[in-house]
Amino acid sequence: MSNPTADWERVGDRFYRKIKLYDAVFDQDLELENYVIAGAPCAGAIALYRDEAKLHTYRGSQTSKSGIDVYSCAGKLIRRLNWDKGSIRGLGWSEDEKLLVITEDGVVRCYYDLQGDFTQFSLGNGAEEHGVKGCRFWFTGFVAILSNNHLIAVSHYNEPRPKLLAIPPEGIVHSWTVIPPAYTLSRSVEVLLAIDQTIYVVDSSEAEDRVLPNGPFKYVSVSPNGLYVTLYTEDGKVWVITSDFQNKVGEYESKAKTIPKDVQWCGNDSVLLAWEDEVHMIGPKGALLKYYYDGWVHLLADIDGVRIITNDVCEFLQKVHSATEDIFKIGSTSPASVLLDAVDQLDKKSPKADENIQLIRPNLPDAVAACVQAAGQEYSTHWQTQLLKAASFGKSVLDLYSSDDFVDMCEKLRVLNAMRDYRIGLPLSFEQYERLTAEKLIQRLINRREYLLAIRLSDYLRLPTNRIYVHWASQKVRDSTADEEAICEKVVNKLANKRGISFEHIARAAYDEGRSHLATQLLNHESRAGKQVPLLLSMSEDELALDKAIASGDTDLVFFVLLHLKKTLPLASFFRLLTSRPLATALVESSARDQDQSLLKDLYYQDDRRLDGANLLFSEALAQTAPQTKVDKLKLASKLIADNTKDPTASLYHKSFQEAQALIRLQTSLDNDLHGSDKVYTGLSLNATLHRLILSAHSKRATKAASEFRVPEKTLAWIRLRALVAKRDWAELEDIAAKNKRSSIGWEPYFNEILGAGNTKLAGGVFVAKCTGLTVRERSDMWVKCGMITRAGEELLKARDAEALEDLRARASGGGVGEIDRMIAQLRPKR
Repeated sequence: MSNPTADWERVGDRFYRKIKLYDAVFDQDLELENYVIAGAPCAGAIALYRDEAKLHTYRGSQTSKSGIDVYSCAGKLIRRLNWDKGSIRGLGWSEDEKLLVITEDGVVRCYYDLQGDFTQFSLGNGAEEHGVKGCRFWFTGFVAILSNNHLIAVSHYNEPRPKLLAIPPEGIVHSWTVIPPAYTLSRSVEVLLAIDQTIYVVDSSEAEDRVLPNGPFKYVSVSPNGLYVTLYTEDGKVWVITSDFQNKVGEYESKAKTIPKDVQWCGNDSVLLAWEDEVHMIGPKGALLKYYYDGWVHLLADIDGVRIITNDVCEFLQKVHSATEDIFKIGSTSPASVLLDAVDQLDKKSPKADENIQLIRPNLPDAVAACVQAAGQEYSTHWQTQLLKAASFGKSVLDLYSSDDFVDMCEKLRVLNAMRDYRIGLPLSFEQYERLTAEKLIQRLINRREYLLAIRLSDYLRLPTNRIYVHWASQKVRDSTADEEAICEKVVNKLANKRGISFEHIARAAYDEGRSHLATQLLNHESRAGKQVPLLLSMSEDELALDKAIASGDTDLVFFVLLHLKKTLPLASFFRLLTSRPLATALVESSARDQDQSLLKDLYYQDDRRLDGANLLFSEALAQTAPQTKVDKLKLASKLIADNTKDPTASLYHKSFQEAQALIRLQTSLDNDLHGSDKVYTGLSLNATLHRLILSAHSKRATKAASEFRVPEKTLAWIRLRALVAKRDWAELEDIAAKNKRSSIGWEPYFNEILGAGNTKLAGGVFVAKCTGLTVRERSDMWVKCGMITRAGEELLKARDAEALEDLRARASGGGVGEIDRMIAQLRPKR
């Protein structure tokens, strides 16, 4: 049984442990001292790039080629990224394991999948002119310093927007670092610059001198929680101060004759100084611990400790968790320690096991929780098992205890142990796994092409597996040398009955590799037209994209395709696509009618729809204000319709367009003759034109125009009647009644129109008598409407209609009642 405290070391009042994760990490021929090394957070991949400033052993033309090697923590080569884009001035990682490479001329490459795929952007802001001198990274961004001391910050890799920070003073920058936005009051990145003898704090708005003595400072380092700053002076002193520079927490004199190669925080409680082959740990109150190695040492800081990398080993140095310390510390009598001892006694079948349980009975729930918590901190599977066994024993004694934490810890430890295997090389601590989350861990496995393990892990954690299969299929279509039919069949068979699979993503990968036919085949298995269509358009499969959109029944998607095709295709090709697709044609027509009438005219011309084209020209003519423009439009419409011999209604339309032209000419003539420059008649209909002429006392012109346009007699009579009533020309109306025995529209409309205008005298006195075609009762009602009750009665008396007189009496009032009674008496004399 291994001693759990064998790798513990006391630093002040705290314990630290150095856990050997892997050995024989790198080949002995790899000269680590000649490489720049950057490690991804949460036990992620390690990137190595040969330091251009150092000489190295020549090992042949192949090895001398510049490149970035990406390794796992166990030393397994994940990918070699060829590099030919100039000098690298920054090498770092994001939290989601994207590799950031910044060149001297300000070009930033973001490798997002460990397989060589990248996005690229430029820093701008003078980076190309002055050159990048160095970079400092945090989880979501970085700051680059230029040779003129200007600082450029990028806060987010997904949407990079390089921003120039406040201009710091001139001078030699001895060292510098950043405080991430999450730990600053302004919530924007702050840069600490050691210039001359002091420290400047630079943000987006100002560069503030903190007026520190004893500079220059050769190293500046910020703790993971952003609360403390370590400063290493030229004379070998280490200062630890608060990040607001208000309090000095501690000071240590290293007495080193040479400046360390690196200074990093180990958690938030201690600082590591690294030379070529030794590491010093400075704890609270100046406590010191030293580690010695056989080869060159690199420090890779993480959220809860530091990875120490040499050719021989990869170690993890961290503070011992309080729960672990309480259990395993020599002489510990904590309830959790007693519970662990009880399990050991139980294995020996000793009655002392029950005595231990009874001894800690009041604190047993806390002891169980502490054992579960300590199990998560252990890298040794033996002690994981022992601690969980102790927790299981303790909770079995308790009457009421929720096993959720216990089950959850067992699940997480299975995951962590699988990841720590040297073939995977992800030695996550419990805190790192909690921060990373299972979803991001699976993404790391996908990026390493550990598909089987990723699927098993997803199934174990009850997470969806679709993105794993899609990534596998995408890599298959990129890398496979088989023929396209075989690749498609293999991918489709593998993904059959798998839920949530996006064949569009796989097809896009195939298209990006130049396999257009394979991409089209794969897209046929995509069930969502909204995913198929955009890719088909980008592949220039225009007809297929349009057919897929139409088949989906989604008019918005069809519109999207049509708009794209209209922008990218010649007009003739665009119309040819519409020829055999009525739905697409109808959508183009309805859209163009409101937004692009020139397109609509072209469409009608292409389809030889002369009647529709003529109607469109007619509509445009109506919308014009200039008479000549209207006539020109109508002439075009008339010419277009005249050539159409197939449509039987063409002659009718042609005649209408001719008459419309004649009407415009007439109205122009009338405006010129009668009103000068005023357009009184322009734009009116024929009936309105006649109405206005009569209203303006130009009856002869109206009659002539009506004759020219063959206006029916009844229509003209109505127009004349309403115009005369509108102008209150009662004499003309009376003259019409006197000169004519009959009217083409009858005399009742005259009565009604005149009565409606309020002239009861003319309506009743002249036009009731002329309505000879009406019954007596109807004429009587007309008299009543005029307010002439007596005349109405006389009409009925002549017809000897006593019943109607009785009804009329009921409607009479005043003296009219007596008159009606007299008339009734004449028809019904008293006996």
